[in-house]
Amino acid sequence: MTETERSLSELSAEEIRDLWSRTYNRDGKPDWSHLFPYYRDDVVFRDSIQEVHGLEEFKAMCKRLTNRSQQLRMHLPSVVKHAGCVFMQWEMTMTFKKYPSATLFGATRLGLDEDGRIQSQRDYFDLWGDIFDNIPWFAGPYRRFMHKKLG
Repeated sequence: MTETERSLSELSAEEIRDLWSRTYNRDGKPDWSHLFPYYRDDVVFRDSIQEVHGLEEFKAMCKRLTNRSQQLRMHLPSVVKHAGCVFMQWEMTMTFKKYPSATLFGATRLGLDEDGRIQSQRDYFDLWGDIFDNIPWFAGPYRRFMHKKLG
């Protein structure tokens, strides 16, 4: 039985880590094609900047991310699976064509349906803070501003 013949709920946390790690480590350009069979056609994806509905829109969003970056690497320090949910902590390093690379730190929650397919995905990350931390002259003032205004 191949991975895609099994539902995500049947895979161990380590197998899920391996599956997602393969997404970002093919010559630096991400390839999600091996993951798409685990998603429902009506999947809902949300992160700090967008919400997309449906697998086709999700695939288009993945393609936009690939096109924006020259190289993309993913490290998954932890993956936990419990009661229809998968939580992944990640560190994503993006190398852009004209700008320095930036590492974003975040987490993903995958909500699984009764068949073990992904019905929802929510990515959590601090987009601006992680990007600004990579700009030497801007990182300090930005962090001081955030501390002063938000504690």
